[in-house]
Amino acid sequence: MMRNYFFFFIFLVLLSCKTEEQKPQPVFKTVFETSNGQQTATYEEVIEFYLKLAKNTPEINVQTIGETDSGKPLHLVTYNADGIFNFQKLGADKLVVLINNGIHPGESDGIDATMLLFRDLASNFLKGPKNIVVVTIPVYNVGGMLDRNSWTRANQNGPKAYGFRGNAQNYDLNRDFIKSDTKNASTFSTIFHLTQPDLFIDNHVSNGANYQYTLTHLFTQHNKLGGSLGTYLNEEMMPGLTEELGKANWDITPYVNVFNRPPETGFDQFLDHPRYSTGYTTLWNTLGMMVETHMLKPYKQRVLGTYQVLSSMLNIAARDRKKIKDLRNRALTNINAMKEYYLNWQIDTTKSKTIYFKGFKADTVISQVTGFERIKYDENIPIEKEVIYKNQYYPKDTVVIPAAYIIKKGWWRVKEHLEQNKIQFHLLDKDSTLLVESYRISDYNTSNRPYEGHYPHYGTLVNVSTKLMQFEKGDLVVPTNQKGIRYLLETLEPTATDSFFNWNFFDPILQQKEGFSPYVFEDEALKLLENDSLLRQKFSQKKMAEPQFEQNWYAQLDWLFKQSKYYESAHMQYPVFRIMRGSETENILSNYQSSKSN
Repeated sequence: MMRNYFFFFIFLVLLSCKTEEQKPQPVFKTVFETSNGQQTATYEEVIEFYLKLAKNTPEINVQTIGETDSGKPLHLVTYNADGIFNFQKLGADKLVVLINNGIHPGESDGIDATMLLFRDLASNFLKGPKNIVVVTIPVYNVGGMLDRNSWTRANQNGPKAYGFRGNAQNYDLNRDFIKSDTKNASTFSTIFHLTQPDLFIDNHVSNGANYQYTLTHLFTQHNKLGGSLGTYLNEEMMPGLTEELGKANWDITPYVNVFNRPPETGFDQFLDHPRYSTGYTTLWNTLGMMVETHMLKPYKQRVLGTYQVLSSMLNIAARDRKKIKDLRNRALTNINAMKEYYLNWQIDTTKSKTIYFKGFKADTVISQVTGFERIKYDENIPIEKEVIYKNQYYPKDTVVIPAAYIIKKGWWRVKEHLEQNKIQFHLLDKDSTLLVESYRISDYNTSNRPYEGHYPHYGTLVNVSTKLMQFEKGDLVVPTNQKGIRYLLETLEPTATDSFFNWNFFDPILQQKEGFSPYVFEDEALKLLENDSLLRQKFSQKKMAEPQFEQNWYAQLDWLFKQSKYYESAHMQYPVFRIMRGSETENILSNYQSSKSN
């Protein structure tokens, strides 16, 4: 009898285990799936999906961080197989992948693909790598996502409704990472420095031409990234992605950087300046890429393709985790040891390669609308051929890396941006006279049309001098030997493409505040010439060499005024100064810092 009870007990235990195994897991269907790939989720549906997922999955966490211009916060969703969501406690062996979605909410492919990715990680349908932490901003441009319509993406093949490119202030957020005019960009900086990703992926949709590919990739420019890290990106990670996708029967090609011309004529790699997401993130040696799907392809196909890219990149990250982390650490060490830094990268037209490209036959026909020539692609005639692809860049400018910068304390907007990006600096605690390298703006051009809330400068030139300068208590001393060295050089060197100067942060110095009345200054100008023979000689030579100057009485007086003590020193004087390595000033400030630390 006891034996029968024993076997009955074992049977109940086994039945219980089987019942537990067969217990249905929570099913989280996305709007994309329930609409058979025709629709994308609304903002509310996206957030609700992740909250439900986190409630039922201990490996997933949702938190709100910071503000956006819409008045709503940004969300941060994290998958970690260990269930640890404090980024300070992840451990050095963990590799962090940050995925950004909806920077342009009409390009919603990544929003839906990432929902599928996290759902599949949560359900173990997609095996999450143990040493990889996957983080996503589900919707970055919240204001644009809420501005939902079905017409502003005039050429796009689905979904049925989507968000708008501009944010709540109508900024294009993928031009705002340096100037940071929006609350979105400020919060992104917080998220970026909190998560400190090793790999950054930004999901987009594009169409500059018609071709067979659903998927294109836009990695950060490898020469600009530089060193072994740039070599790895170009020679291992990019080919590795192509290989991974090939195994899943997905073709991919470099981002087709053309507009209104057939791509088989050849194209160049797009250069991601620091204003763009991947240009910004790689200032901290984070490997960056954009997924660019082709918007003429069906929406379902684009989302599934994006999903495949994301899962393939996770495989690469898991495979190369130790190498990536080592290369990033070495990159920071190497750049802090460099004497010079390279700026303003240009395409190297002398270097190119051929890539195998799958396009469609393109004809030039007469437009029935305008009567002029237009391009017409014939999707019934696919073509495959080798095309010229140029992806080698060289730096137009080089600067010597200083030991530190000194920024006059009145420029509080710059201070805010440094704080936002976790840049280390200290304040002078007393008035000091220091020998520094000084820039005066000698020339610049300004856009004659507004661009993202600014009239940016370009082609900036400076005159360099070394001088003793008086600095005040509270002025900022910013050492370059820190994680943010590239950020400092790209923003504080005025000739850099996306410098704070070129983004109009220092425009007040370009306007002369005091001048002269000609009828009064005539007498003073005469005294200047009578009392200074060298000035008199330079004045005479300038008139002889420049006929226009000789014939312009006001230009002559203005020139003399600017040679005199009356001319204000602040005009065209760049208020950021350089402390050079090995200088007496560096030693003074180093000793000062050491004494404070002790």
